[in-house]
Amino acid sequence: MIIESLLDTDIYKFSMMQAVLHQFPGAEVEYRFRCRTPGLDLRPLRQALEREIEHLCTLTLDPEELDFLAAQRYFKPDFIEFLRLFHLQSRFVEVGEEDEQLAVTIRGPWLHTILFEVPLLAIVSELYTQHRYPDHDFSEARRRLDEKIEQVRSLDRPAGFVFADFGTRRRFSRSWHDEVVATLAREIPDSLRGTSNVRLAQALGLVPIGTMAHEFIQAAQALGPRLAETQRFAFEVWAREYRGDLGIALSDTYSLKAFLRDFDMFFCKLFDGARQDSGDPMAWGEAMIEHYERNRVDPKTRNLVFSDSLTIPRAAEIWQRFRDRINVSFGIGTNLTHDTGTDPINIVIKMTECNGQPVVKLSDSPGKIVSTDQHYLAWVRQAFDVPE
Repeated sequence: MIIESLLDTDIYKFSMMQAVLHQFPGAEVEYRFRCRTPGLDLRPLRQALEREIEHLCTLTLDPEELDFLAAQRYFKPDFIEFLRLFHLQSRFVEVGEEDEQLAVTIRGPWLHTILFEVPLLAIVSELYTQHRYPDHDFSEARRRLDEKIEQVRSLDRPAGFVFADFGTRRRFSRSWHDEVVATLAREIPDSLRGTSNVRLAQALGLVPIGTMAHEFIQAAQALGPRLAETQRFAFEVWAREYRGDLGIALSDTYSLKAFLRDFDMFFCKLFDGARQDSGDPMAWGEAMIEHYERNRVDPKTRNLVFSDSLTIPRAAEIWQRFRDRINVSFGIGTNLTHDTGTDPINIVIKMTECNGQPVVKLSDSPGKIVSTDQHYLAWVRQAFDVPE
């Protein structure tokens, strides 16, 4: 089967899960799957996907896996004990068809559904590659990986260029993902800061990298105070949960403009930095440096994490621009784990409801906007002063 461990997911799913356990244990949510690749029909994968989901829901965390999570300083004993009993439940997942496309809906308690997203995306991606490229030759993939390693080594100060693997959800396959990260860890250990994948972090002795995702800030639309204050509310809840740990704030749930308005001097001093996941990275970096300076925070004490559709050359270009002005790192996903000479599919699973009301993500890139209710989307735009 494709997923053989509940650790085969991104660490930020566990960090958000702990916050949900402590802060919002009764929240109910809905997620929906979407394929953004035009004209691609994934319905032939349906039966195989259903079998994989049934297997996924038999998995539990073994003592060594629990010990690895417990060794992360930010996880608390009661959360580890909760995970000792935890397993995913297939009754919260519905697989079907809608508008002649594969439809997957996850609906249930947030605490019991939050771990579905990443493994389900990895399953769909690998089922597709098995179907489309059943006898794939990885010689070209290895050549491209070697080229990436040489690109890092050729930088004028390569030891200062650091990145993490963020490629679980759209990887070509689990075995290729394993090979990629193991090769990077062996060949350029000073540049590979870690991986978002908890299973690989445990297996290879790497640091698991990640803090929060958009869903945490989206859910605050239903769980927090009046709409215009919900981004600040989400950051305050996060800070209350982690007390200074995991201090990278996600900046584009409602647009950079709205983020900078909410990310005032208090948050500038409280959080270690911010992550960019849409829009123009150069403009974003300049805006963040200016924002820190305006709020009397030395940018050289803060961290910017770039994670939007990156390649090594693009990350290196961003690093060259900002490396002497602020601490910079990168999360690189699909270009690491699916650069095999084949075309990856663009698939996502996004939260669409919380406690029965719609939630949206505006983003700084039009193609990444998530909404199932245009009237509510318009209301969010008005609340955060984000024009169409």
